[in-house]
Amino acid sequence: MSLVLRGKRINVRSFKKSDAESLQENINEKLISQFTRAPYPYNLQDAEDFIDLSNLELKNKKSFLLGIEFKETGKVIGGISLMDVDWKKKEAELGYWIGKNYRGKGLMKEAVDIILKFGFMEIKLERITADVSTKNPASRKIVDKMKFKYCGWKFEEGWGRLLLKRMLIFELFMKGFIKLNIFSLLYSPCDFKPISCE
Repeated sequence: MSLVLRGKRINVRSFKKSDAESLQENINEKLISQFTRAPYPYNLQDAEDFIDLSNLELKNKKSFLLGIEFKETGKVIGGISLMDVDWKKKEAELGYWIGKNYRGKGLMKEAVDIILKFGFMEIKLERITADVSTKNPASRKIVDKMKFKYCGWKFEEGWGRLLLKRMLIFELFMKGFIKLNIFSLLYSPCDFKPISCE
């Protein structure tokens, strides 16, 4: 199964085997490993294994673990996901990262906007959450820009590491997303069907 969600400067798409090198190059950073489940150092075998896992998860519709492709080069520069999709509750968790050479350019905001539209408009989720570390202000800026609402916190084990992280939990509901983004949903540079206004 292949998935491509087109944006203005980026595409959000399923990973291909040929993405392994650019995936490894962009995710192999200690900072990224602190806030994601990615190991550090991250080698080519890790990238190949993740690509296989992401395609299996996509095929089974358990999670949408997608690459952020920079249109200018066709290379994967980051990752974005709707994880642990609960089809009964119609909810999923948002996760994202981007390589250091692509930060501060608005590309992650574009990628998050694309995946939220996909989540709410295409696969009909009603709630998307994001867990953000208190030590990750860049991630916090993204959820604030996208109008997520703070709904609590939790301690989370550091994904196999001997540490606990305090995570802030944010949520966005479809109804709020549509009200806040009605103009961009109707006149978006992305390939999505417009919605009807009442």
